[in-house]
Amino acid sequence: MPFRHFRTLLFLLFILAPVGAAQAQIHQVTQMNTEQIQALDRSSTAVLLPGGILEQHGPYLPSFSDGYINEWVTRRLAEAIVARQGWKALIFPTIPLGVGGANEIGRKHVFPGTYAVRSTTLRAVFMDLATELGEQGFRWVFIVHVHGAPNHNRMLDQAGDYFRDTYGGRMVHLMGLMPSRAAQASSPTELEKKEDGFSVHAGAVETSVLLFLRPDLVSPLVYQAPTQTGQNWDDLVRLARAPEWPGYFGSPRLATAARGAQDLDGEAKTAIDYALKILDGSDERQILHLGNLAKMSPANVGIDRDAIEREQEIQKKQQAWLQKNKLQ
Repeated sequence: MPFRHFRTLLFLLFILAPVGAAQAQIHQVTQMNTEQIQALDRSSTAVLLPGGILEQHGPYLPSFSDGYINEWVTRRLAEAIVARQGWKALIFPTIPLGVGGANEIGRKHVFPGTYAVRSTTLRAVFMDLATELGEQGFRWVFIVHVHGAPNHNRMLDQAGDYFRDTYGGRMVHLMGLMPSRAAQASSPTELEKKEDGFSVHAGAVETSVLLFLRPDLVSPLVYQAPTQTGQNWDDLVRLARAPEWPGYFGSPRLATAARGAQDLDGEAKTAIDYALKILDGSDERQILHLGNLAKMSPANVGIDRDAIEREQEIQKKQQAWLQKNKLQ
């Protein structure tokens, strides 16, 4: 081997060795056996629980859009955690459950692409996981589960509160912290802002992110998408209740992959910053949470009320069947 090639090889090994060592500290729980999991130092291992509601995103985006975002942010978070001396990250498989698709905004409780669970079901799932993790001695848990429904966010916050009160650890719903939700790095023009309006679902921002993450799953017809522009929650309710509402708000035709990369990077950096501060002792309870902020919006309160009534109807139907078959 010529000396110059040998020198290049040594350089690459020097550069890549730290990267490889860091990646080795990121563990997938699905691939580990009992002894390997038991050997993890609970004081310096962060458990990451990515989620992803199956929710309709109109005719242009996949129903697992939120999940693809959460998985990408989870990986970035894991890399940031293991960059700290002595820390490890334990990643769980994505939990494809969530509360309240955006179709609930228009009281369209049945909508192709949305497969949600009741609020109490989601809370029970994460409280059960909190119990398992707490009983096994884990103390640091981050839920990465971006989704806008207020009840969804409250349930995850409550599961975290249960973990803290019962096991003395920290289980934080990172994407429910308003600074993480508000992070946006790109700068659309004033005309683009006006056209996209108050877009909370499958508009220019979310479509841009999916163009960056999974362009193969974005319909090429997106650039012909009619606008569904609203300026506030009352506008969105009006739009969503229209008989032919397509399942999105804003103007997805304005989306670009470059904008998506910027916005997703900004969101991830903000979430990571808060996660690392929490590992250093910051109290996430002092940060504004989406679930609490939504209580200040009359339109959101009404949407939540309708959603809970729907959940109660489903629960009664299920309970009646169980009782009829003497299964409880």
